[in-house]
Amino acid sequence: MVVVLPTKNKEELRERIINAVQDLYAEVACKPSKEFHFPTGRPACEYVGYPTSELDRIPETALESFAGVGYPFAAEVLESGMTILDIGSGSGTDLINAALRVGPGGTVFGVDLTTEMIEKGEENLKAAGITNAEIKQANAESLPFPDASIDVVTSNGVLNLVPDKKTAFSEIFRVLKPGGKIQISDIVLAQEISEKSKANPQLWAECIVGAIPEEAYIELIRDTGFPDVEIVSRIDYFDGSASDSTKNAARQFGATSITLRGTRK
Repeated sequence: MVVVLPTKNKEELRERIINAVQDLYAEVACKPSKEFHFPTGRPACEYVGYPTSELDRIPETALESFAGVGYPFAAEVLESGMTILDIGSGSGTDLINAALRVGPGGTVFGVDLTTEMIEKGEENLKAAGITNAEIKQANAESLPFPDASIDVVTSNGVLNLVPDKKTAFSEIFRVLKPGGKIQISDIVLAQEISEKSKANPQLWAECIVGAIPEEAYIELIRDTGFPDVEIVSRIDYFDGSASDSTKNAARQFGATSITLRGTRK
């Protein structure tokens, strides 16, 4: 893990957060056999709830770098022929799953920050024979899609890492069609984290410091224009970590994983 010094300069902190996240997930892409402080790979997929029948349709090279925190498809909002956007598409597990669900008449776009993940995701799309999906390099705070062009936005363990969550959810609202859906798995907290901890960009990449209290998270989504947000499942995600220090930090702040669905007004 790369050590990054904290800073009180907001713009510099933002840049360091993004770099720390990219460095960490580049490792997940390139060194999938390494033990990380969060669950990864097919065992992580199984731990958070993916059915075996779905995992068997996805190349092992995609599953090996999976780093999601839940099973967003439990929201059951995808239908054949839809246009889907996967924010933080990584090595392609959810991207491929979504492409298979919407079928050849549908389209799936992925966006990711990390070059190594994008390259791996593109290779996995080819390996899976997926022709109705593509990946773009982009930030969740500035999505490269027209207004009202997407039927469903899916994301898995990504938005907790985004520095400006309000802007990210505003972008999700913008690109969704009226009546469009969200299915999101993410980390939320039982209590607020100190400003000192928030100023350490490396801790953002560890999936706890970037998270916010569950009540504030849901309120933010509702205020953005999703009035009927519903939590469909929750798991003690960090209990699956191999790191005792990560487990302790998660317990300290009440960090857990929720999966939710909602509809754009």
